[in-house]
Amino acid sequence: MTATIPAEALDLFEKRAFGHLATLMPDGSPQVSPLWVEYDGKYLLVNSSLGRQKDKNMRRDGRVALSLQDPDNPYRFLLVRGRVVNISEEGADAHIDRLSMKYTGKPYQWRKPGEVRVIYRIEPQHVTVSGR
Repeated sequence: MTATIPAEALDLFEKRAFGHLATLMPDGSPQVSPLWVEYDGKYLLVNSSLGRQKDKNMRRDGRVALSLQDPDNPYRFLLVRGRVVNISEEGADAHIDRLSMKYTGKPYQWRKPGEVRVIYRIEPQHVTVSGR
């Protein structure tokens, strides 16, 4: 079942709010990675390199959870449980540059030779907003 990000949480995607993405290891244990995230109105979009642990995990099992904490108020946050519905290399280099501009003010500077960037579209299935 698809869930929607509530209007009162949309501003978190305009801020430099870091996400924490939880994926599942082959043995079922959780693996968490801090990352940059954006929302396109339907999907959460995250970016990684082909072959990283979170890439392997999301390809094997698309169930994920993501938290996003308000940098201006640590007691305000968004929690999303969802499923990866699309994995694509198309546009991933431009996407990581866009995210880097938002979070660092500069194009992405940490590319390694031969690195292949990937975009993951996550469909929210359960959403919780909390805050004081």
